[in-house]
Amino acid sequence: MKPRTAAEGKKTLFGWDIGGAHLKMARVEGGRVTQARTVKASMWLGLDEVREALGQLRPLFQGDASHVFTMTGELSDGFPSREAGIRQILDFIAEEFGRDDVWIYAGRSGFVALPHAYDLGADIASANWHATAELSAAITGDGLFVDMGSTTTDILAFRNGRLCNDGYSDAERLLTGELVYTGFTRSALIGIAERVPVRGTMTPLMNEYFANTADLGRILGTLDEADDHYPAADRRAKSLAGSIGRIARMVGRDSSDLDEGEWIDIARWFSEHQLRMIHDGAFRVAANAKLDRNAPVVGAGIGRPQIMQLAKRLERPYVDFGTLVEASSEAAGNEAGKAAPAAAVALLWSSRHIS
Repeated sequence: MKPRTAAEGKKTLFGWDIGGAHLKMARVEGGRVTQARTVKASMWLGLDEVREALGQLRPLFQGDASHVFTMTGELSDGFPSREAGIRQILDFIAEEFGRDDVWIYAGRSGFVALPHAYDLGADIASANWHATAELSAAITGDGLFVDMGSTTTDILAFRNGRLCNDGYSDAERLLTGELVYTGFTRSALIGIAERVPVRGTMTPLMNEYFANTADLGRILGTLDEADDHYPAADRRAKSLAGSIGRIARMVGRDSSDLDEGEWIDIARWFSEHQLRMIHDGAFRVAANAKLDRNAPVVGAGIGRPQIMQLAKRLERPYVDFGTLVEASSEAAGNEAGKAAPAAAVALLWSSRHIS
């Protein structure tokens, strides 16, 4: 279905990515990203959390505009099933935005009007990766798209402007290496490794949520604090000392048991181990697609510091998604890079439907 809408001719539209932990928004005017935002939205606590997050952004999208949506929040355990999650999120969109000039990104099925989206759950579910990779492919031609968010990392190859994905659903992409379930801020350290070297001895980790990957970035200086929207694992200070204390608990210690430099080395080891997880997926995906050695890594998400390291490891050029898209300012481009799926659906719609 090729939709026609009163939006044709409008110059302002908003792209949205409704996730399980964050709500992302991007404003596009005349084919350029002019503003992008990411706010906390704990979907597992119910859609009222998303409604509250939307309220924070509402002053930014008042007036005559069109809205396009993608989602990943249907996987939240706040819903009994993914299908139920999709339907409830679509109902939420209808309640908050109405049904006119509202479009849903259905991945391989393109954009569909809201009423038709209910029949395309398998295409809509967690299709935000498809939007960002498809836009990157259209602009770049050949490359390896990597989006590292707070919780997950998407890895997609594209050649000659077309995606080369082997999987589509989350379950399929976990098997192909195109979805690696590790992120830049919210991932528990126990999900990265079972043991960590402490003074030369491989030490088992406590099977507890004592620390997360935001602590690694804070210790190593790669984290922008504005990107860490959730409380620390112990709900205590988001500081260097606080993060070291949390990592110390992972090995049954207090921070005073080791020198600060030793804890920094342990954080560096965790970060390296996480990078290997992503590298393994990226290596598989690039090899399966027979990607040219000179094809770049296109990096998106808050985890771009890790993706830059990945590009070096793969010996590929690095291109930032925030510079790949047209934006009104460097700041807008940077925020679009963090909210890449929201920017992508808006820009894809803009390129196809607004002259």
